[in-house]
Amino acid sequence: MSLYLYILGAVLYNVYASVSGEDVTLKHSPPDTKPVRLFTEEDLARYNGQEDDQPIYMAVKGAVFDVTSGKEFYGKGASYNVLAGKDSTRAVAKMSLDPADLTHDTTGLTEEELKSLDDIFNDVYKKKYPIVGYTSQRILNKDGSPNRDFKPEDQPHFNIRDEF
Repeated sequence: MSLYLYILGAVLYNVYASVSGEDVTLKHSPPDTKPVRLFTEEDLARYNGQEDDQPIYMAVKGAVFDVTSGKEFYGKGASYNVLAGKDSTRAVAKMSLDPADLTHDTTGLTEEELKSLDDIFNDVYKKKYPIVGYTSQRILNKDGSPNRDFKPEDQPHFNIRDEF
C-alpha cells in the first residue's frame, strides 16, 4: 500500500511541478521490489547443493529459502544435504532425515510436531535465510491452474507481512 501512496505522491508532485514550472527532482526512490518466484518440484531440485556454482535452496511450509550461507550443513556431503532441493516441511517438523518425510504434506503430524515446525520456521529459517520464492503446491491447484481461493495471510502459521 505504501508503494502505491509513494507513486501517487510522485505523480501528483510531477503534475504540480509541471504546472508551476518547478524543476522536478525526487528525493526518495521507491523501494526495490523483486518478483516472487514460483518453484515446481523440478525447479527446486536443481538447487540441491550438488553443484558448487549453484545456490542451495530448500522449502519449508511452501516458502523457498536460500540456505547457501549454511553450505556446511546443506551442501554436498553435509549432514542436512538430504533436505536441500526439496520441500522438507514434514522432515523439519519431525526432525527427520528419512526420505519418506521429504514432502510438503503435514497430514497426521502431532500438535507437538506442528508446534516444532512453526518454531523452527519462524525462529530459524525466517530469521536466518532469505526467502527467494514459493512452491507451486502452495499457490496452484493440482491441475496447475491458479488457486483463486489462496490467500497467503490465511495459511496456518504464516504471516505474509513478515516475509517481504
